[in-house]
Amino acid sequence: MPLKIRLQRHGRKAKPFFWIVAADSRAKRDGKFIEKLGVYNPTTNPATIELDFDNSLKHLLNGAQPTDTARRILSYKGVLYKKHLLGGVAKGAFTEEEAEKKFEAWMKDKEGKIMDKATKIEKAKADAKAEALAKEKEVSDKRAAEAVTEDEVVEEAAADETADAPEAEAKEEAKTEETPKAEEMPKAEDKKEESKKEEPKKEAAKSKEADNAKSDKEEDNKKDA
Repeated sequence: MPLKIRLQRHGRKAKPFFWIVAADSRAKRDGKFIEKLGVYNPTTNPATIELDFDNSLKHLLNGAQPTDTARRILSYKGVLYKKHLLGGVAKGAFTEEEAEKKFEAWMKDKEGKIMDKATKIEKAKADAKAEALAKEKEVSDKRAAEAVTEDEVVEEAAADETADAPEAEAKEEAKTEETPKAEEMPKAEDKKEESKKEEPKKEAAKSKEADNAKSDKEEDNKKDA
């Protein structure tokens, strides 16, 4: 039975993760499998890979063929390199102890590279966070400065109003002085009283004029007689 080492999809939409399985090459991708070899989660940074190293190596030595993605995962974890070293031991190119030393040196170098990558990722995250905080602080300081400027404008306006107040009061006092007081203005009742007092005088003058005219007329009549 031909075996394949491949990925079986799990998870939900937009957040998948995969099982690394050894399955019959004729089975469906997400169907039955012979053995679960590990888990692969590409949504994390760096990607999360959990692998049963010995069983994966056993299936490779028994002729299992990995898919392209599974091959990259096996190479990343050193399974393919270990298979290559065991092939050299079988051919007599070097001893098993030498093969083990080479593999340990390779794994140490690989772990160092993984740690460096993880450190760079953490540093990038910290830098991005610091930059975001700096921008937020800049915006906050700008808003505070604008608020202070508005307060200064309001204070200046209030100071100008206070300075203009004495001048306004002086103008009001001047208007008050120009306007005659109610006591100084002649009342309508006083005018009526004066008119009543003047009426008898006018009637007496009219009566006197009439008497004079009558006397003049009588004298003229006497002269004519």
